[in-house]
Amino acid sequence: MAEAEAVQLKEEGNQHFQVQDYKAAEKSYNQALKLTKDKALLATLYRNRAACALKTESYIQAASDASRAIDINSSDVKALYRRCQALEHLGKLDQAFKDVQRCATLEPRNQNFQETLRRLNTSIQETLRVQFSTDLRVQKMFEILLDENSEAEKLEKATNNLIVLGREDAGAEKIFQNNGVALLLQLLDTQRPELVLAAVRTLSGMCTGHRSRATVILHAVRIDRICSLMAVENEEMSLAVCNLLQSIIDSLSGEDKRQHRGKEEALVLDSKKDLKLITSHLLDMLASKKVSGQGRDQALNLLNKNIPRKDLAIHDNSRTIFVVDNGLRKILKVVGQVPDLPSCLPLTDNSRMLASVLINKLYDDLRCDPERDHFRKICEEYITGKFDPQDMDKNVSAIQTVSGILQGPFDLGNQLLGLKGVMEMMVALCGSEREQDQLVAVEALIHASTKLSRASFIITNGVSLLKEIYKTTKNEKIKIRTLVSSDKTILYSVATILVNCTNSYDVKEVIPELVQLAKFSKQHVPEEHPKDKKDFIDMRVKRLLKAGVISTLTCMVKADSAILTNQTKELLARVFLALCDNPKDRGTIVAQGGGKALIPLALEGTDVGKVKAAHALAKIAAISNPDIAFPGERVYEVVRPLVRLLDTERDGLQNYEALLGLTNLSARSDKLRQKIIKEKALPDIENYMFENHDQLRQAATECMCNMVANKEVQERFLADGNDRLKLVVLLCGEDDDKVQNAAAGALAMLTAAHKKLCFKMTQVTTQWLEILQRLCLHDQLSIQHRGLVITYNLLSADPELAKKLVESELLEILTVVGKMEPEEKKEAVIQTARECLIKCMDYGFIKPVS
Repeated sequence: MAEAEAVQLKEEGNQHFQVQDYKAAEKSYNQALKLTKDKALLATLYRNRAACALKTESYIQAASDASRAIDINSSDVKALYRRCQALEHLGKLDQAFKDVQRCATLEPRNQNFQETLRRLNTSIQETLRVQFSTDLRVQKMFEILLDENSEAEKLEKATNNLIVLGREDAGAEKIFQNNGVALLLQLLDTQRPELVLAAVRTLSGMCTGHRSRATVILHAVRIDRICSLMAVENEEMSLAVCNLLQSIIDSLSGEDKRQHRGKEEALVLDSKKDLKLITSHLLDMLASKKVSGQGRDQALNLLNKNIPRKDLAIHDNSRTIFVVDNGLRKILKVVGQVPDLPSCLPLTDNSRMLASVLINKLYDDLRCDPERDHFRKICEEYITGKFDPQDMDKNVSAIQTVSGILQGPFDLGNQLLGLKGVMEMMVALCGSEREQDQLVAVEALIHASTKLSRASFIITNGVSLLKEIYKTTKNEKIKIRTLVSSDKTILYSVATILVNCTNSYDVKEVIPELVQLAKFSKQHVPEEHPKDKKDFIDMRVKRLLKAGVISTLTCMVKADSAILTNQTKELLARVFLALCDNPKDRGTIVAQGGGKALIPLALEGTDVGKVKAAHALAKIAAISNPDIAFPGERVYEVVRPLVRLLDTERDGLQNYEALLGLTNLSARSDKLRQKIIKEKALPDIENYMFENHDQLRQAATECMCNMVANKEVQERFLADGNDRLKLVVLLCGEDDDKVQNAAAGALAMLTAAHKKLCFKMTQVTTQWLEILQRLCLHDQLSIQHRGLVITYNLLSADPELAKKLVESELLEILTVVGKMEPEEKKEAVIQTARECLIKCMDYGFIKPVS
């Protein structure tokens, strides 16, 4: 009875529907649904109720009812089409397209379905274009920024979004065309740090890789204003402006590696003039009291990076000659600063060392003796011009300058020591009552006394003064320097004392069972002294570093071989290793020249000494900027000692830190990567990638991630009959985030370099697609970005391979990521996903994606 009544109510509902009484029809269908359990009838009732909902524009209800009908019968064409209509009205075009595509498959001759299919396809394409359109995004940002009534929070968010857009080439061009530079200048005028910082970062993105934009921005903002922004005390601001200037320099000098043709090339014919202008202003910053220590360091960093030739095979060293002629005196002024004097410029702990590194690089970049003679004469004139019997501050500054040059180009420094009155002034300053004079003098004497002839002069003329200073001063920095300066023949004794202070001798492992046995047999068992415990050792190390022990050790290393024996070298290597133990102290060690001093210790001496020095080098190389720690060509000498630490006879910590050091070096240049290959390190790095030890495997994978940028390494992966690529793919599936990140980076570079490796990746393991999907869904942005880059490389390699990816769940992942709102942190991830989707659109594969 109930089923019959349900059928009758359905017929009543149909009649109401025909006369367009949709509410009455829906009421009849509702009553019928309560009376029946017949699946076919239920499907019809839900389908009919969906039609009523469409007519009354209740699209959510229509989609829900149609879905219930489809759940009962997945081939219900009417229900599929009604859900398609509802979804289209709800704006879910991709889902609507899927439904009508299913309808067209079931009834291919139905013209209505075919027409809807075409219409939705067009709408989806347009939606994609609009969604990815930079015009719209730029317009929205400008609407907020131009509105004087915008809330501060919205204004800041809009500016941050502009940073993201500025880093995209299309976005940067739209900002540029829409009077964006003038607007960003207005933001600079606000003097609100967060808005100024955002404006600087946007300008930096706009300059990257585009000469004409960089030229216009340089002239619009003005180099003097850029330098004044970099001169502030705020470290974050100073660094951001430094990055802006570096982007401009790269674009103007062609370092962005992009080719420029036609109008783009014609617009920037005079880039050398702009580059000279930038260099002149950076040199002016060095000598200005208005510039903060941070700003001065950034100016020195830019000069260090951009002035000397990167490859000595290039003949043109005109930039160096320009700096020598127009700025060497200003660099010498920084080197000669004495922190405790009232006239001292604002400095950081690194300023003088950075200036010494710059002098060293400039001197190394000179091509002939006349150029070096000119360089030396400028230094001589500067130093002798400082000597003044009436002004002790000037004399101290002159000696400090000589000391700084000795830490740079040592040969030049030794020539300057021969100037009349220099050595005498050093000794005379030791007799001063001011501590800062004594400190500068003793420091300079240490650097000067590394040659036996100079040491003899000091012994003859200054030992009595040094002894007196040692007795009377309470300043530990001065005490430790006078001890080493007064007699070079005591190097071994001093080194031994320092080894004891740092507890850096080898300690045999104590076996508890043997100790108990010795006690039982009433033998003497040495016990550890309370002050040999780690806390006390750490305190002593800190006091030594504070006292300036590194500059002392550095000078001891420079001593003549007649004085510095192999045994002394081993002791010095042990001390250096102990001092490098705390990562926080390594910056101080580098700043005082410790990195350079360790290289000869790692290359010459006893086997134990070379290993200790190499381990200390590895600790420094792992976390320091190689350009600062090992300036010039010295960096290539670091590779061999680190590679020797990869030997299986070395302990795990030495292996690990050597790998970290090689990772840092291999990121610097292809020439360094080539040096690592030449030293036959690749087989060892590959072996450690198989290690069970997590940290060793991680470090080796990170090192390989940098090494794969080299063509010779890529060839090893291309070769048949090896599992190198398989290992990298499987490491991408590891649970360890750091291993995943490094392996994904290596795979991204390999697949970008060779299409053959894209195909090979899909053949080495059946898990490749699952691993790739995991990378693209990773919650760590760097790993996710690398996964998306790999996906883009595979899509670009071949249409058939792209089709395989589109048919997988990867398409849905790309869609979700591509539809995310712009956000600075996720900028690279979102942009790469969208590039993948656009590549699929270019192939004509995707239609139901928005």
